[in-house]
Amino acid sequence: MTAPVRVLVVDDKENILKLFEKILSEGYAVTTASDGARALSLLATGEFDVVVTDIRMPGAGGFEVLDAVKARSPSTEVVMMTGYATVGDAVRAMKLGAYDYLEKPFDPDAAALTVARAAERRRLRDEAASLRRELQGIHAFHNLVGKSGRMRDVYRLLEQAAGLDITVLLGGETGTGKELAARAIHHHSSRRERRFVAVNCGALPPDLVESELFGHARGAFTGASTARSGLFEEAEGGTIFLDEIGELPLPTQVKLNRVLQEREIRRVGDSAASKVDVRVVAATHRDLRAEVRAGRFREDLFYRLNVFPVRLPPLRERAEDVPLLAAHFLAKHARAMRREITGFDPEALRLLACSTWPGNVRELENAVERAVAIASGPVLLPRDLPVELSSAASVLPPGPVLAALPYREVLEQAQDRVSREYLVALLSEFQGNVTRAAARAGVERESLHRLLKRHGLRSDDFKPG
Repeated sequence: MTAPVRVLVVDDKENILKLFEKILSEGYAVTTASDGARALSLLATGEFDVVVTDIRMPGAGGFEVLDAVKARSPSTEVVMMTGYATVGDAVRAMKLGAYDYLEKPFDPDAAALTVARAAERRRLRDEAASLRRELQGIHAFHNLVGKSGRMRDVYRLLEQAAGLDITVLLGGETGTGKELAARAIHHHSSRRERRFVAVNCGALPPDLVESELFGHARGAFTGASTARSGLFEEAEGGTIFLDEIGELPLPTQVKLNRVLQEREIRRVGDSAASKVDVRVVAATHRDLRAEVRAGRFREDLFYRLNVFPVRLPPLRERAEDVPLLAAHFLAKHARAMRREITGFDPEALRLLACSTWPGNVRELENAVERAVAIASGPVLLPRDLPVELSSAASVLPPGPVLAALPYREVLEQAQDRVSREYLVALLSEFQGNVTRAAARAGVERESLHRLLKRHGLRSDDFKPG
């Protein structure tokens, strides 16, 4: 079933609002606003495919609505209405990005057709953007990487969040990429030209946390010889990322809740408050609902933060992304270290895919970075990876990866692992003596050397001392 076209109609005349509700009754979800201020409020919390707005209204006028739409959601089409049509107004509206212009009184059928054409233009733009992404083979959103169903769902949520100027709460285990997600939201939002300020709430000293966040007045405490702005003021017009929000002390939680409610901050030791225009993205690895029940996190603050929740899945829930992530990190660190390393030995890649990665993406990147640093050849071998990967690896990859493989490849992977484990046991038994190991195995010495090379093993690693 096709989703209805979301239309916002703005006019101070009730008969105009009712007219559009009538002529757009099928296939449209119509929201109305009787003045520009109400429209700006709706635009701040929701997204529309088409906005139809009168130009002249008490308070905020149609051009202010147009500016707000294009700042928050450039792909939304805007149709302007006026009973005082002039060529100048029409030209100005088009230059500012309006799709079309309706002169009152207008024919209802013509107005409905204009809205339909605007909606079709929005749809075609979205399809074109989606097609470009597919043709480019993009499996990432900003710096987040992955093509699994879990990550595609995350990308959709982050795109929606970026287009809405509202508070976002990112959840997920340590190392899942919450700061990358926050930066992606900022990068794709209307605030992208202003600052992104990242704050690790758990790293702020308890006695200085309020001063760091909100600033302080001169003489507010010992050592405050001058007034100082806080991180919220530094992020003015942009985005502040409050990482590990669950670590904030309860008194600071009270003040942060007021900042979110009133959109104003008060420096420590100052009697006057000042307005701030900052988009808040918070993150935590804790279960904040459980923290609320335990009395360690304020319930009112939780609900103010939990406006648009997004959970970043742990790597074990999207194991099929491991090869893509590993290749991404290999290219990144090989370039940074100026190493000519082109890929992974199949067994090394299998070991990466088999790990549960308790440290998630961060742990995977660290493993690949270390492997790039110590590798002796153009391909990363099993011996370049952390030793614990070999001992923790199971016979076959986890479910999602396994199901994506052809039957023959599954058999080959199982055979490869058994072969490698046999060689490790054999060389361990004979302490790296290839001649004796080959005799026990019943193969030529040269054949054993080829097998060792294939599995990234060196006889010297098994020799005592």
